[in-house]
Amino acid sequence: MSGIESKVVAITGASSGIGAATARLLAERGASVVLGARRTDRLDDLAAEIRERGGQAIVCAVDVTRPEDLERLVQQAVEAFGRLDVLVGNAGVATIAPVADLDLDRWNAMIDVNLRGVLHGIAAALPVFRAQGRGHLVTTVSTSGIKIVPGQAVYAASKNAVRTLHEALRQESTDGTLRTTAISPGFVRTELVDHMDDPAARAEAQQAMARIGIAPEAVARAIAFAIEQPDDVEIGDLTIRPTVQG
Repeated sequence: MSGIESKVVAITGASSGIGAATARLLAERGASVVLGARRTDRLDDLAAEIRERGGQAIVCAVDVTRPEDLERLVQQAVEAFGRLDVLVGNAGVATIAPVADLDLDRWNAMIDVNLRGVLHGIAAALPVFRAQGRGHLVTTVSTSGIKIVPGQAVYAASKNAVRTLHEALRQESTDGTLRTTAISPGFVRTELVDHMDDPAARAEAQQAMARIGIAPEAVARAIAFAIEQPDDVEIGDLTIRPTVQG
């Protein structure tokens, strides 16, 4: 058996990009996956695809800004498969714009999804992990929080808040019950920037992704690597970016 086979993994932001690629890979390696996102039509298609390939997958409608949705995601995992081994917090939103635009609505959206959404997942999963004696939080952060650039101040701040949160939680959890992993992708070919309002900024970001972006499957493999380690091994931080990214 691999370190992934028979594990139960819940994934937020599973309807596309890194989340969908991670679900496919983990299911292929023997995990039972619980797919969470707002676009349940896409989740239904993904779950059907996984089942057709012999895997196990169920679907849960999840808006990570709603704590009750994360509670339901965890509950469905436990009810369907008896436990939850890993929560992959992958849901995220990004707006690229200077702080001087003073776009409070977009700032709040990034904080609500990128930070509060992670906190909601922790609040839902941690009691289950404690009761089981084991659990693993894997959260998608970003290289935007490592190399700070103009236009990404609030996005980077929300991601760095999660990085800080993970490190503090790690230090609070050295009894061996909880593992935490922060995955920091660089340019990845996903839909993250497709809904940006500024056409010029959106086009520039899309062009950069198309030119140098790596496939979401590369990040999925990094997530799988962290999950498959023995219980006494923790991959705390893992950065994955295109070799040509500055």
